[in-house]
Amino acid sequence: MTEFHLIDEIRARLGRRGNRVLIGSGDDAAVTRCDGVTVTTVDAFVEGVHFRLATTSMHDLGHKCVAAATSDIAAMGALPGEVYIALGLPEHLDSEEVLDLAEGAEALASELGFTICGGDISRSHELFIAVTATGHAGDERELVTRAGAKPGDRLGVTGALGGAAAGLVVLERKLGGLDRQTGEALLARQLRPWPLIESGRALAAAGVDAMIDVSDGIASDCTRLAERSGVLIEVELDRLPIDEGVAAVAQQAEIDPLELAAGGGEDYELMFTAQEVAASGIEKAVEETGGSVTWIGRVTEGEGVRLLGEDGVERVLRGWDHLARRPGPPAQA
Repeated sequence: MTEFHLIDEIRARLGRRGNRVLIGSGDDAAVTRCDGVTVTTVDAFVEGVHFRLATTSMHDLGHKCVAAATSDIAAMGALPGEVYIALGLPEHLDSEEVLDLAEGAEALASELGFTICGGDISRSHELFIAVTATGHAGDERELVTRAGAKPGDRLGVTGALGGAAAGLVVLERKLGGLDRQTGEALLARQLRPWPLIESGRALAAAGVDAMIDVSDGIASDCTRLAERSGVLIEVELDRLPIDEGVAAVAQQAEIDPLELAAGGGEDYELMFTAQEVAASGIEKAVEETGGSVTWIGRVTEGEGVRLLGEDGVERVLRGWDHLARRPGPPAQA
C-alpha cells in the first residue's frame, strides 16, 4: 500500500464530532473555529522506550497514545478538542497493523469526544507515534494549572494508584497467581488507560487550586506541582489509594508496593490541591462523574516534596524520568 493510499484508508476510519472542525484531514492543514482559549499538548511514544510490540497490540497502542495525550487536557480542566497524530513506520509493519492502530486511536477519541483531524506518516527505523491534542474553554479562568497550590491546601487524588505499573510488571515478567479478574484489570490499567476528562472539568468547576495528571508517578508529579507553585508538598504514603492486586504483584516481584503506587506512573488519575472549605464540594463533584477522591497530604511553606512513611520518616521514591538511565522500558508513556 502506498503512503497516500494508507492515509486515505486511515482517513476513512475517522469520525468528526462537534461543530468546531471546519476542515479536517485531507488538506494542507486542518481548520478549526476559534472560541475562547485553546489548550495544546504534545506527547511522543517510541518503540523500545515507551512500549514493546511483543506485549502491546497495535489497537491498544493507538488507544494508549491518545489516552496519554488527552489526559493532559483533563488535567487542565478543558473540554475535548482535536487530535493530530504523526507516525514513523518501520518496514516490518504492514498496512493492516497501521490501520489497527488508527482504529484504536479513533475508538477512544470517539468515546471521549475528540476529533482526529490529521497528522503525518514517515518511514522510520523504529515505530514512533507523536500525538498533539487540543482542548478548549470559554475563558482561561475555567482552566487549572500546576502553579496555583497554596500553603494550607490539602492534596488529593482521584481513583487508585499503582495498577498500571503493576500491569506492566505482569506483562514484562509474565507473572501468574492472580485471580483472572484482578489480572485483567491490571493489564487494562496498563494497556488501555482512561483519561478523566469529565472529572477534570468537575474538579476545575469545584475550585481546585492546582492540578496535574499522574503520568510519571506521584513522586515525580508532586515535584512538578511544588516547583510550579513555589511550595512544599508533604505526602502521607500510608494514605495512598492503592489499586487491587498491586500488593500481590509487588510481593511476587519482590518490589515494595509503594514503588509501584508512588513511582510507577501511567495511572492517569488526577492529583490536585484545594482549600479545606472546598473539600466536600470537590468530593461530591468527582463522585457525580463516577470517580472518588482520597486526601493524601498537604501543602506548606517551603519548597520541594516530602514523602512520609507511616512512622513519619521521609522516604526516597523516584518517579519516571525519560533521561534517567534504567534497564528495560519505563512505566510511563
